[in-house]
Amino acid sequence: MTRARMPRPHEVAAARRDPRLLRALRERQQDEAWRTRGTCQSVDPETFFPAPNEPADAAVALCRSCDVQGPCLAWALDVGDCHGVWGGTTPRERRAMLVAWRSEVDPDPDAVDEAGPPVRDRLLTLVPLS
Repeated sequence: MTRARMPRPHEVAAARRDPRLLRALRERQQDEAWRTRGTCQSVDPETFFPAPNEPADAAVALCRSCDVQGPCLAWALDVGDCHGVWGGTTPRERRAMLVAWRSEVDPDPDAVDEAGPPVRDRLLTLVPLS
C-alpha cells in the first residue's frame, strides 16, 4: 500500500478556487437528507471505489449530473474520507481540498495571510450568513 503525499501549496491554492469546493462550502449544512437523493443510489457502489490503478472517470461523470454534489463533497471533507469518489472528486483532489476546507470551516478568526483580509472577513464573502 502506498502512502498518499501531502498536497503541494499550488494544489491547495487551486483547490481554494475550485467551484466544487465553493459549492460544498455553500451547501454544507443545507441538506440533511442528501444521501437519499443522490444519483449513486441507483448505481453499483463499486463504481465509486475503483482500484488504485483503475480510472475514476465513470464515477466522476455520474457525480457531475447529481443534484447533491455539494453536500456529498462537504460530508467527505468533514469526515476526512480519503477513499473513493465523493462529490465529483477523486481522493487526490480531496487531499488538497481538505487543507483548504479546514482553513475555511475552522479558521483562526484573526489570522491574516497572503490572500489579504483576515480569514473571518473572507469567510463572510464565501459563505453568506442566511
